[in-house]
Amino acid sequence: GLFVWRLKSAGTRHIPCQFVHLCQVANGRLITFQYFNFLKRMYVTQYNKDLSQRAKPKSDPVVSPFHELQQLDQEKKVIHKISPISPVHQPWPETSRGNELREVKSATETKASVTSVRAEPKEDRQWKEMKLQLDELPGILARLSKIKLTALVVSTASAGFAMAPVPFDLACFLLASLGTGLASCAANSINQFFEVPFDSNMNRTKNRPLVRGQISPLLAVCFAASCGVPGIALLALGVNPLTGALGAFNIFLYTCCYTPMKRMSIANTWVGAVVGAIPPVMGWTAAMGSLDAGALLLGGILYSWQFPHFNALSWGLREDYSRGGYCMMSVTHPGLCRRVALRHCLALIGLSTLAPVLDITTWTFPIISLPINLYISYLGFRFYRDADRSSSRKLFFCSLWHLPMLLLVMFTCKKSVLEKEDKNDLLGESHGRATEVRLP
Repeated sequence: GLFVWRLKSAGTRHIPCQFVHLCQVANGRLITFQYFNFLKRMYVTQYNKDLSQRAKPKSDPVVSPFHELQQLDQEKKVIHKISPISPVHQPWPETSRGNELREVKSATETKASVTSVRAEPKEDRQWKEMKLQLDELPGILARLSKIKLTALVVSTASAGFAMAPVPFDLACFLLASLGTGLASCAANSINQFFEVPFDSNMNRTKNRPLVRGQISPLLAVCFAASCGVPGIALLALGVNPLTGALGAFNIFLYTCCYTPMKRMSIANTWVGAVVGAIPPVMGWTAAMGSLDAGALLLGGILYSWQFPHFNALSWGLREDYSRGGYCMMSVTHPGLCRRVALRHCLALIGLSTLAPVLDITTWTFPIISLPINLYISYLGFRFYRDADRSSSRKLFFCSLWHLPMLLLVMFTCKKSVLEKEDKNDLLGESHGRATEVRLP
């Protein structure tokens, strides 16, 4: 019994070792699943060679445009090697012959289409001569002269003419408006002529006519001369020499001072504001023939209005201006850009209050204009505080309707000619009475 117990205890101890040994032997002798797949593939490749697989050809990488001709030659060679094999001993029926002809025709058409598609980008990359169509010329010249900006200049000049305390002269008004518009067209055309290499780097100006080559530089200069010379002649001879001199000085200031300063110093914004302030002064001098306090007040309103207008616009175009190489406040001095815009928003309130003091409008003008001036000042404060695109966009769009609204309110509140004459008569009578009292 003791011997049997010894055998059982020894057997139980060696059972785990024997189990591991049997598993190792089974793994070495038994056929696994991977080994079975290997035998299957060997059988297929040795006895059924027709079933052997071919590797799928890789898709051709994107070939550069410079290797297109070489690739087309290779495709032609491959196409010539592949030819349909037809049985010799059997004659082709009529239907199969027609089908084969259709297939060959479709193959040639697809080949021609492929070659044309491949050839088109190469032709597009080459220089092409852009022919000028006569029906497109008015639109091109309108974009060359910045017709929207010219319309704004003429409207401000008309406002200055209408604010003058003299009877309205229609002929003088038309001559002054036409001459101012022609002078503005000339200045804008020369400005685009000088800024072609810089405008091509900006998204906002890359589609201008001179940049795209829709018009030649010689034609642009001729157009500017044909607008500038008659425009200044109309202002000087048809209106008065002072208005003509102001128009010529404004063209010089815009083309020879403001345009080169845009790439040199941020002072270009102040020079550009002077350029925009001269048209209402020209309208006043066209009606009055002299520079008065009213002309300076109108010029001051236009001068201050341009800072919130342009600074808010340039804030959203900082990337464009930096790419074009323009030195703008919004790019180099963003804090100053916002402060200047806010200051001139508040200056509009003071200038509106100064109008009745200078005897240009009644005292109702600063009261009626106070809400719109406060609103643009509020938007200017938000632009100064937030300094983001949303606040700058709101200030810019507000400036678009603020100026015509302010000028309209100013025109409705201006003092009439009869009031001016009555006041002058009263002053003359009082002066005469004073002299009569002094005589005895």
